[in-house]
Amino acid sequence: MDAVTLVSANPAWWLLAISLMVAGVAGAILPVLPGTLLVLAGVFVGAWIDGFTRVSGWTVGFIAVLALLAWATDYLAALLGAKKAGASPAAVAGAAIGTLLGIFTGFVGLLFMPLLGAMAGEYWHQARRNGGFVHPGEHVLASRQAARVGVATWLGQLIGTVVKVVLVFLMIGVFAVAYWV
Repeated sequence: MDAVTLVSANPAWWLLAISLMVAGVAGAILPVLPGTLLVLAGVFVGAWIDGFTRVSGWTVGFIAVLALLAWATDYLAALLGAKKAGASPAAVAGAAIGTLLGIFTGFVGLLFMPLLGAMAGEYWHQARRNGGFVHPGEHVLASRQAARVGVATWLGQLIGTVVKVVLVFLMIGVFAVAYWV
């Protein structure tokens, strides 16, 4: 019995490959897990199980390009959304902190904490620019800028996450078609 037959006969390898892909799908939504990297690792293990005969190295390479595209889109969408609204670095940091805090507050928190974090970061930036506080007459302007930046950053993150989820399912679909067709 050769090495490929021994590996493909062991269901633990399939369990590992499928577990990595499932964790990757969860990671496409949860920012704590590296979703695309986990799916790519699952694809690699799945292709390796039968010695890359059903899923070729070229297919794994194509899926790796999709993973890179998903990562770049996720990162750039939030950044471009923030830049378009004129966000400060504090707003971007606030969105990142809001995202991390959102993980512990459930789905609604995960959805809206980045928005609140970006708004708080931008408001803090506006206050710091004015000597540590917002003057009474500028309060409305600072609040509007913070809201505009918060919404733009949040929409960018949301669009990036949606694209990443679509690409993660596309990665799994390409693997499945290559393996079974």
